[in-house]
Amino acid sequence: MAEEDQRAAYKAPAPFPRPTRPPPPPPPPPPAAPEERTSRAKKEEKEAPENNVSPAIAEKYSPAVPQKVADPVEKYSGGSIDRDAVLARVETEKRLALIKAWEESEKTNVDNKTYKKFSGIGAWENTKRSAIEAELKKIEEKLEKKKAEYAEMMKNKVVEIHKAAEEKRALVEAKKGESFLKIEETAAKFRATGYTPRKLLGCCTR
Repeated sequence: MAEEDQRAAYKAPAPFPRPTRPPPPPPPPPPAAPEERTSRAKKEEKEAPENNVSPAIAEKYSPAVPQKVADPVEKYSGGSIDRDAVLARVETEKRLALIKAWEESEKTNVDNKTYKKFSGIGAWENTKRSAIEAELKKIEEKLEKKKAEYAEMMKNKVVEIHKAAEEKRALVEAKKGESFLKIEETAAKFRATGYTPRKLLGCCTR
């Protein structure tokens, strides 16, 4: 069993250490580590030059790998895109500002027109109201005048009625005086002749 283990250990490929620097103590490799190291060693053998230069010398004199610098075209294109975006945003803001200004201007015009219409309606209402009030005042004046005329007529009628009543009272009073005068004359005759009135005797005999 020990010999088989030694043979298996001998057959396993050893890692390809670099001669310049000692390799650090390897950590416990995962199960797939030997295959990965074998593939790495094969890759380094393929990349080595044909004149069997040592890996240290090859690594020392190998051409430096240029660092990837950002492509100026891409940078320019990115800046152009940013500038276009900024210009588009500025144009959009300008357009929105113009639209807002137009909206405010139109609303102001509508407000002014509405105010003028309201002012016209108010003036028309005041004119009509003044005309109606003037007409009503004329009617009231006419009614007052007619009322005064009717009152004067009624007063005159009352005066006339009172005058007629006084005349009738005077007539009745005159007739009363005449009747009293006739009675006094008849009584004087009765006294002179000694005659006794029949009506009075009749009234007494009964």
